[in-house]
Amino acid sequence: MKIGIVCPYTWDVPGGVQQHVRDLAEALVALGHDVSVIAPADEDSPLPWYVVSAGRAVPVPYNGSVARLAFGFLSASRVRRWIREGGFDVLHVHEPAAPSLGLLACWAADGPIVGTFHASFERSRALSAAGPILQSALEKITARIAVSEKARKTLVEHLGGDAVLIPNGVTTERYAMAEPLPGWPGDDGALGFLGRMDEQRKGLPILLAAFEILARRRPGLRLLVAGPGDEEEVLARVSPDLRDRVVLLGLVSEADKVRALHSVDVFVAPNTGGESFGIVLAEAMSAGAPILASDIEAFRRVLLDGRAGALFPVGDAEALAAAAAELLDDPARRKQLSAEARTAVRAYDWSTVARDVVRVYETVAGDSTVVETSAG
Repeated sequence: MKIGIVCPYTWDVPGGVQQHVRDLAEALVALGHDVSVIAPADEDSPLPWYVVSAGRAVPVPYNGSVARLAFGFLSASRVRRWIREGGFDVLHVHEPAAPSLGLLACWAADGPIVGTFHASFERSRALSAAGPILQSALEKITARIAVSEKARKTLVEHLGGDAVLIPNGVTTERYAMAEPLPGWPGDDGALGFLGRMDEQRKGLPILLAAFEILARRRPGLRLLVAGPGDEEEVLARVSPDLRDRVVLLGLVSEADKVRALHSVDVFVAPNTGGESFGIVLAEAMSAGAPILASDIEAFRRVLLDGRAGALFPVGDAEALAAAAAELLDDPARRKQLSAEARTAVRAYDWSTVARDVVRVYETVAGDSTVVETSAG
């Protein structure tokens, strides 16, 4: 099957949707399919062989963060040409309601189109107001996928219609084994965080506040942070006498991300909301890292109500500190959580998830192929 996949967010900046698209594309290729991905990207960015650039993205506030999207004449032209030349059996559009390539692709194409919805939020005036405009594009989608129950609920409440639930995938074997970073985790305990340091809903300030509490009681405790953001701004939140115990790696390679997950005694996900699934949890679970996560609905589902990872009340730094202390003092509990996590995450392995996606493709693919509309 020849499959065209549309990624709405820039390929240059790591993110959950980009990683989903990348891993799905590679899983589909491994299954023998012919795959092409179009995504925003700077002209000089190194891209995998299966990715086509739709031009540079621009930062736009979206769903509680700043997303880098592409929505303009150049992008529309490149999307149309890609569709025209692709001869796809199926077009798979991610986040078709976002003001980016997915929406452009829906307007530009006719034929078998699958849409995957990732985002979740309680209410959005902008999305509700834009509903009538979006319908002309979304009505072309012949099958819908939601990556979580919250994403499905967002779709139903804001845009109407329904979707089949197929979760995010993770390449579990990629994370299963790795050497820790030099000197980690050490003998006195190490906590870890992975995510954008400057995105409030990722919850790093809550973890930093909890670390302040713990570090006063545990002189050797350290915190390992990996992800993009302003390092000076992060360290300004930490007392001067504790700053040398907070190690900021910045944006890391995929290999070093895996090593970081194997470098901590407890991996902390202090997110405050806006998560529809929690791919970072699936990665940590694949690595066998004992997890402590905020008790948001998406995380609770992935962690099986606390069996595959401990939970603490959202936004409560003192509760986070107390729960982390319990885990640091209980190696047997950490070992149990690690084993439960490795077992639970098998349900999200791409070897399973990609086949579920292909079954959706097969329900819409037929004698016709995806073609460019005569006007759009």
